[in-house]
Amino acid sequence: MKKTLYILIIFIAAAVQSCEKFLDLKPVSQSIAIENLVADSLIYKNASELEAALAGVYDDFRNEYFELDYFVNGDAQSDDSYAGADNPANFQLDEYAIDATNTNVSRDWEYLYGAIGKANSVFNNVDATPGVDEARKEQIRAESAWIRAYMYFQAVQLWGDVPLQLTEVTSISAELLPEIYPQLFPARASVADVYAQIISDFELAVAYAPVSATHKGYVTKGAANAMLAKVYATIEPHQWDKVNQYCDAVIAGGYSLLPEYDMLWNNENENSAEAIFEINYEGTPQSGNWGASMFRGLDWKKFNTPSNDLVAAFDAEGDQIRKEASIIFLDVSGKWSDPYWPQITFPFVNKYRIFTGNSSQNYIFLRLADILLLKAEALNETGDLAGAAALVNQIRSRVNLPNTTAGDKASMKLAIEKERRLELAFEGHRWYDLKRTGRALEVLNNVKGPNGSSLGYVVTESKLLWPIPQAEMDKNTKLTQNEGY
Repeated sequence: MKKTLYILIIFIAAAVQSCEKFLDLKPVSQSIAIENLVADSLIYKNASELEAALAGVYDDFRNEYFELDYFVNGDAQSDDSYAGADNPANFQLDEYAIDATNTNVSRDWEYLYGAIGKANSVFNNVDATPGVDEARKEQIRAESAWIRAYMYFQAVQLWGDVPLQLTEVTSISAELLPEIYPQLFPARASVADVYAQIISDFELAVAYAPVSATHKGYVTKGAANAMLAKVYATIEPHQWDKVNQYCDAVIAGGYSLLPEYDMLWNNENENSAEAIFEINYEGTPQSGNWGASMFRGLDWKKFNTPSNDLVAAFDAEGDQIRKEASIIFLDVSGKWSDPYWPQITFPFVNKYRIFTGNSSQNYIFLRLADILLLKAEALNETGDLAGAAALVNQIRSRVNLPNTTAGDKASMKLAIEKERRLELAFEGHRWYDLKRTGRALEVLNNVKGPNGSSLGYVVTESKLLWPIPQAEMDKNTKLTQNEGY
């Protein structure tokens, strides 16, 4: 142990000499705590440095996790799309054959914990930063807490128990090594503890985040209320009274559905009244969304090919408006073949339409329709069938569909599930919806492919969580592996 600690302090001392701040440190779990280690105790010397650090936290919504993997995880793991392209790691996700060396799994861990480390640094050093007025300090704490909670909500849904890292190392000494060591090599915290922290952070954001911002890419009270609604719909047991409460808070926040569904995706209504949290891109080399080019284009086979099962669901519902807004069929003859679709009518995701170069396409992560359908779930689960139907019908009327025919709690639950699938296709929700409603095994093991044939997926309970990355297990003996891996 003494030898290990000696090596550790040598490593940290060398790192301090090489870089004043650990902003460029590779964000593996063992280094979360020292991402902002400095030689003196003042992390941010003035308001400008603190604001720049907060901007850096927001910038992590423009990394590979949120430009690409977020949608692969939420859609290619579901019945809405196939992996597409040629990435073996994505094929594993699509076919429920993930192993602990999967590169997507490893990099997503790094991305999420890297963002958590940055958010921690801002959150923990607001008070010590000179030249910041108290009101702004409260807002910065709220914004960084929201982002930290958002990242942990991703992590806990993917892996279950995960390390709960809330502090960072700010000074080094031999006396402090017993305290520092568990920060650098944390064990997994229980799902219950992680959710308790997530809820605490989002509640802080409800209290102190601003009501509005210059655009929907910043944390607001509405975004905090929306996330609390989603969290309480996900934790076990679900707390439907809380879901209803926070959905109502969002609805009262001045949001409204756009009159036409396609207006969400035509790039003429960015940061609209329906959007609650939306990642903004300017279409420049510094602020371009390269992820949009991963889903559509004829230069190479793209990711997240829409599934036969989803297309059949749109057709069975007669939902032409949302189908055309969500999926476009193109002729790819002579370019590539595919086991699921003919070349002359090959589908692509159509919600992301500026897909060349440094795209200015925004990504909408939270919007009112999602919250209205969550409220419908809460009402249905608590016995208000008529209230649930009214909300479902509100969503359906926008796309010229008749009212739902669901007449009891069980059928309404399935009607809401279907409505969320068709309304939110390719927005990264489907996999998580199936998991939180307990429907993943039944639905995914019965997915149909071309001509109604079975795809033969074999999804078990253990497949609903990802493995802890083997690289993290190798570096941190306190981590334990998920069952089945």
